[in-house]
Amino acid sequence: MTAVAYNTPERRERALAAFNEKPDGIVEAIAGKADVTPAEVLEILPPGAAVTIPAEQFSAIWSDMMTWGEVLMIVQTADIVLEVPGFLPEGTESHGWFNIHGDSPIGGHIKKDNCHAISFVDRAFHGRRSCSVWFMNANGQAMFKVFVRRDENKELKADQLSKFETLRDSLSR
Repeated sequence: MTAVAYNTPERRERALAAFNEKPDGIVEAIAGKADVTPAEVLEILPPGAAVTIPAEQFSAIWSDMMTWGEVLMIVQTADIVLEVPGFLPEGTESHGWFNIHGDSPIGGHIKKDNCHAISFVDRAFHGRRSCSVWFMNANGQAMFKVFVRRDENKELKADQLSKFETLRDSLSR
C-alpha cells in the first residue's frame, strides 16, 4: 500500500477552501469537494479538533473503548455508510487481523496491519458537538470510526464523553 503525498500547498489550500464553505459538514464530503483525503481534512481542523495517535496504540485504544458501553461504529465507503450500534467485543490477533467476536452486532475482522494512525476527532457536525475515534489507513481513509453515543436529548452521553476525553488526553501527552 502506497501512502498518499499529503500537505502539498495546493492540496492544503483546496482542503481549507472546501472546509471553510461548510466547517461542520461531513469530512468525506469536504475531502471529495477538495479532491483530498479525509486525513488531510482532519489535519486542517482547528487545533485540538483532531488528535492523532500512532497505530501502535490500537490494542490499548480498543481495550479502553470496550468499557464505554454501547457505541456507534461507522464504516463508510463511496457506496454505503454502515452504522452499527453495539458494545465493542474483545478481539484476538492472528496473521495481521484483529478478529472481533462476541455478543454484539459489532463483529468481524479488521486488517489491523493496515491501520496507519488513530485520530480522536472532536468537532461540530451539523451544529452539534461530535466525538469519535477514527482508525486511518496509509491512504488517508478511515477504515472505521467509533462514535460517542447521544442520549434521548441528542446530547453526547456524559460518561462516554468523559472516557473519550480521558483516553485522548492520556495518549496525546
